[in-house]
Amino acid sequence: MASQRARKDYEAALAERDARIAELEGQIAETAKTAESAEKLRAEMDELRSRGEEQRVSFELTMAGARNVKAAMALLPDYGNDIDKLKEAEPWLFSASAPTPTGATGRPNAGAATDAGATLKRWRKIAGLDDGDKEE
Repeated sequence: MASQRARKDYEAALAERDARIAELEGQIAETAKTAESAEKLRAEMDELRSRGEEQRVSFELTMAGARNVKAAMALLPDYGNDIDKLKEAEPWLFSASAPTPTGATGRPNAGAATDAGATLKRWRKIAGLDDGDKEE
C-alpha cells in the first residue's frame, strides 16, 4: 500500500513537473516572439536612421554644390565625412556656386508678371468682340 501511495505521489509530482515545464515552454515561446518582434523593430528603426542620415548628407552635398552627389558620397568617408574637407580636396566635384532652382518647363512661374491685357485682347478678338463693344 505504501508503494502504491508513493507511486501516486511520484506520478503527481511528475505531472506537476510536466505542467510546469509546459508553462515555462509557453513563456519561452512568448518571450522569443517578443524578442523576435523587438529585433525586427530594431532592424527597421536602424534602417530608417540610416536612410535618414543618407538623405541628410545627400541634401548637404547638394547645398554645397556637388555636381555628382553619388560620387561625393563615395569619397566622403575618405575625408572623415567632412564636406568642407572634401570640397577643399576635390574642387572638381563641386560647382562654383550652389545650384539655383529652375522651373521644369521653362515657362514663367504662375505668379510672374505677364501681359494679361494682350492675352485678354487676343481672346476678345477670337470671340468676335471688338474693343468698341466693351461695356463700361
